[in-house]
Parts: sequence; C-alpha cells; structure tokens
Amino acid sequence: MTTTLSKPKARTARTAGTPANARTLRARSAEPSDGPARRDAAATREALLAAAVAEFSRNGFAGARVDEIARSAGVNKQLVYHYFESKQGLYLVALESVYAAIREKEHALSLGELEPIEAMTQLIGFSFDYLAEHPEFIALLADENRNQGQHILGSKRLQKMHSPFIEMLEATLARGVKQGVFRKDFDAINLYISIAGISYFFFSNNHTLSAIFGKSLGSRGALVQRRRHVIAFALNALRP
Repeated sequence: MTTTLSKPKARTARTAGTPANARTLRARSAEPSDGPARRDAAATREALLAAAVAEFSRNGFAGARVDEIARSAGVNKQLVYHYFESKQGLYLVALESVYAAIREKEHALSLGELEPIEAMTQLIGFSFDYLAEHPEFIALLADENRNQGQHILGSKRLQKMHSPFIEMLEATLARGVKQGVFRKDFDAINLYISIAGISYFFFSNNHTLSAIFGKSLGSRGALVQRRRHVIAFALNALRP
C-alpha cells in the first residue's frame, strides 16, 4: 500500500539518560547522507510503513514492537525514530495511510459521472470488496476503537480526507432525490456508516458467525452471496 506522506523534520525519540545531540548523531549515522540515501529515503519510509501496518494489525498498538517493525523492514531501528519520532508517531501514520488508501480508491470511483443508482451500487460493492481484500484495515480499526480513537483524534489529516468523500456522497444522494430514485430523508454520514457497518460486521465477526451458523462464511460462494445481499439491502433502503 503506497501513500504519499510529507517528510517530517528529522528528530529522534527522547530516551531517558541519552543526550539529545548523541541521539541525533546516532540516528543520522544509521542512514548515509549522500545522494543514494536521499533517493532511498522514500523506499525506507515505505518499507517501515508497510511493516508497521502488518505489525500493528497483528498485535495492536500496545503489543506491537518497534524492534520487529525495523527487522521486518530490514532497516536500523533508529530510522523509526528518525522518520516518525516515536512508536505512537508511526502508529498514527500507519492509521492515516490505511484510511488514505481507501479514500483514494473511493474517489477514483468517480461517482459524479455515474447515474445515481449505478454510483451507489459501485460504492457499496467497492466497500464490501475492500474489506474482503484488506483484513489489516479491519484489525487496525478494531484496535483503535479499543483505544477509544485517541490517536485518530489528534489527526487533522484524517478529518480533512473524509470531507471530500462525504461531499461526493451528498451530491450523489441529491441527484438521486432529484431523479426520484432515492428517498429525501437520508443524510450522507448516516448512509455511509450504514453501508460500512453491514459489511464491516460480516468480516470482523466472520469466524464467530461461521461457528454459530455451522457454515463457512469466508468461502468464495458465501462472499458472493453476501455481497449481492448487501447491495440489494442498501439500495432497497434508499428507494422511495
């Protein structure tokens, strides 16, 4: 998952008993300062971010280890602090990156160029498919909710990236109302929560649901059936 991120100022984590200048020199010595290092900086950040998403989705913020993230990325541990300042800083960027990925793909659907019903069908199907293909997104959201959203609350970037999508959804709803194919009493935020919720619950609880009902709800056939149901369910709710 590749997300364009602005490069923060190089700072190192504050470690008790270590002078600030020593920490700075150690972090800088972990990365060469010549031309190739500059070219490799983006790749290093990307590797760290991919490793962080995997580690945080497996073990949550509390259980994840910076040592393991650095090892998986194949870089010096000090580079985590060089680029992200702290474990918490890396976790926030990981959350922002997974949200940015889904927002970018939603925007690429170009809902404004489609008829309202087709636009909504595309959005609902995409939401279902994205969760099916990205279990790490579900895991990270579940962990952040256990933490009462404390990291997301501090991210202005996350707040900004949601606004354009809601505006696009509002425009789609308005066009549907004007054409007489959608009800007038739906707002975009509640609609999005409902669309995301009926898919999210299916995937976040897939193992327990499969055990309760005695059938594999993760099979290809079950996914196709559920996807069809989710689209029909949401579209029927929207119709006047």
